[in-house]
Amino acid sequence: MLVVGLTGGIGVGKSTAAKRFGELGAVVIDVDAIGREVLQPQGRAAQQVQEAFGPQILDENGHIHRAKLAAEVFGQPERLKALEAISHPAINAELDEQLEALGRSMEVEMVVLDMAVLTESRLGQLESGRGYTQVVVVEASEDLRIARLAERGLDEAQARARMAAQASNAQRRALADHLISNDGTPQDLNAAVDRVWEKLTGKPA
Repeated sequence: MLVVGLTGGIGVGKSTAAKRFGELGAVVIDVDAIGREVLQPQGRAAQQVQEAFGPQILDENGHIHRAKLAAEVFGQPERLKALEAISHPAINAELDEQLEALGRSMEVEMVVLDMAVLTESRLGQLESGRGYTQVVVVEASEDLRIARLAERGLDEAQARARMAAQASNAQRRALADHLISNDGTPQDLNAAVDRVWEKLTGKPA
């Protein structure tokens, strides 16, 4: 079973590429969603995060309020590192369990880990050896990314701040086994994903 790490900066269309991989037959795991799950009341990281960050991150029910937690760490590298030191091992433990279960299925040929912070973290790098072995990076021009983020309600300053907080194109390219450009139409993106699928599996899309 091939495990692929799929990443790209905000606004490049990574999730659309992930959807296409799913249409081709890959099992797509949303690593960001697992990150949210581990902070849920019964999640692997919830208790530890509450203890580390205190009552100011909780909602009226005593559960972690993700926006309050984000406000605690945004622009504060040391606080962010403290959060990741708790949440990332929890995410990897959950990933490992899911990949182990999928590996027992003879029908699963490829798993795609859809993850925003592959370059900036050790997410998806598992001691069990079940983590990703190929990296696919989706790119797009800066102007296009800003335009796409404007459609999500972010102004240019907000978009640039989000982009600056992530890894650079050069850092992502340094890890990439396959690059996908998303400067064209949705059909162009699907065709590019199809080509990578064929390279990875040796089968036509």
